[in-house]
Amino acid sequence: APRRPDLVVHLAALAGVRPSLADPARYADVNVTGTQRVIDAAAAHGVRRLVFASSSSVYGLDSRPPFKESDPCLKPVSPYASTKRAGELLLFTAHHLNALDVTCLRFFTVFGPRQRPDLAIHKFARLIAAGQPIELYGDGSSSRDYTFIDDIVDGVVAAIDEATGAAPGYRIYNLGGSRTTTLLELVDLLGKALGKTPHVEWRPEQPGDMQRTLADLTLSTRALRYAPRVSMEDGIRRFVEWLDRVGGGTA
Repeated sequence: APRRPDLVVHLAALAGVRPSLADPARYADVNVTGTQRVIDAAAAHGVRRLVFASSSSVYGLDSRPPFKESDPCLKPVSPYASTKRAGELLLFTAHHLNALDVTCLRFFTVFGPRQRPDLAIHKFARLIAAGQPIELYGDGSSSRDYTFIDDIVDGVVAAIDEATGAAPGYRIYNLGGSRTTTLLELVDLLGKALGKTPHVEWRPEQPGDMQRTLADLTLSTRALRYAPRVSMEDGIRRFVEWLDRVGGGTA
């Protein structure tokens, strides 16, 4: 007999803003077509609920921090951002046509143990630990709302457990750390946690990058009781401890 899961959590994607600039068609194939295939498979197996990992990158030129879920999100600045917004829209269509109950979770710059090695915190930490220079783009004042992985997991579990009511809904929630850390502050935190002095090489600002991100958590706090608990300092310390354990993050 076919399996009939109650709910699907769709986390699969080709991630990353900068790599998407080099290969937009592959990002569209994996993230847009791939998401539609997940929706189709859910329909074929009678799945009534779907939780989707979206991204803070959907907030583009028509958003001002702190970003609210009600922002129009019609001016994304990278192919990756466009594909994540497209995924949200495909899920709205499935909600409308097939009564699929949908929760989209917009993750804000997730970090922590086992983080992808191409992302800033992991890449910078490896280079600083090895005494090699790190490249910073812009003037160091750009800032991100970083979210520790444990807080993201708590938010995803809360979305799974949310009492959704009898009628299928379509919901979007921000999952962020609700604080901003500048690039220079991040490098300073990493240097202190590693006990090393970072050597910085400056580069021009990159296309596709947002100047500042910050999550408005009003909605997710109210609906999911979401409350990030891991401070930036503690999160960086935990990440560096993991990096040390695996010998520079090669595992």
